[in-house]
Amino acid sequence: MKVRIFYHHTDAGGVVYYANYLMFLEEARTEYFEQCGISMRELIKSGVLFVVAHQDIDYKSPALYGDTLEVTTRICGSGAAKVEFLNEVKNQDGKLIAVARTALVCVERNLKPRQIPQELRIKLKLAAN
Repeated sequence: MKVRIFYHHTDAGGVVYYANYLMFLEEARTEYFEQCGISMRELIKSGVLFVVAHQDIDYKSPALYGDTLEVTTRICGSGAAKVEFLNEVKNQDGKLIAVARTALVCVERNLKPRQIPQELRIKLKLAAN
C-alpha cells in the first residue's frame, strides 16, 4: 500500500510523527484483508472483530514531508484466535523506514476472545502461503 506523506503527518521539523505509523499499519492491514477477499465491513456486521493485542515498531530512518511510503504486509503467525502481521515501510528510494509486528486477537462484540471463523482462517492461510 502506498502512503503519500502530507504536512499533517509530520511534526514541526517535517518528520513523520511516530504515532502516525499506527494509522498506516491499520490501513495496510485493512487493504491486506480486502485483497484476501475479506470485507472488514461484513466481518463487523457479523460480529467478528479484531483488536490489536500487541504492537512493536522499530524505526530505522525518518520519513519526511513529501515522501511516498510503501507499506508491505504479510502474515507471520497465527493461532486459533490470533493472527500476527509483519510490516515493512520503505520510502520511494527503497530505504527501510520502519519494521512492525502486530498481533490481532479475534473478539466478539462484547470484546470476549473467540476463535477465528474457519472460512476466514482458510482465506488468511492461503494468503500467507
